[in-house]
Amino acid sequence: MIVTWLIGLPVIAGAALLARLAARRWRRGTLILAGTGALLMVGAAVLLVISATTDPASAVASGSAAHAAAGAAGASGNGAALIGAAIAVAGSTIGAGIAVAYTGAAALAAMSERPELFGRAMVVVGLAEGIAIYGLIIGIILVGKA
Repeated sequence: MIVTWLIGLPVIAGAALLARLAARRWRRGTLILAGTGALLMVGAAVLLVISATTDPASAVASGSAAHAAAGAAGASGNGAALIGAAIAVAGSTIGAGIAVAYTGAAALAAMSERPELFGRAMVVVGLAEGIAIYGLIIGIILVGKA
């Protein structure tokens, strides 16, 4: 599994560097940035497939077949909990980002017309940000169970 990450990290770093260069050099770098995002998504999917299909029993000592089978079952259960935690945190964070973008823009528009709405607007933005906190709590619970 470490080899997988050692292969994947230079790809991720190269994509981030390419995105930074594209954003600086071209005003119309959005196509390149979208391609970089797609490249990162494909790279992450490849890492996920490789880590999911790697045999966890190879790391277990070959003392007995029952011990190796129990170790493999425990390792796959831990991996599922960790993947579930990652999905919970990522999904809630993306959802909170979208919610804060819309509510923040609406709050700024409302405050530009009526500045006394600041307190109410920040409460709504805070409620939208709470979505990410819920996902983080679920992620912590799942990692604790792993």
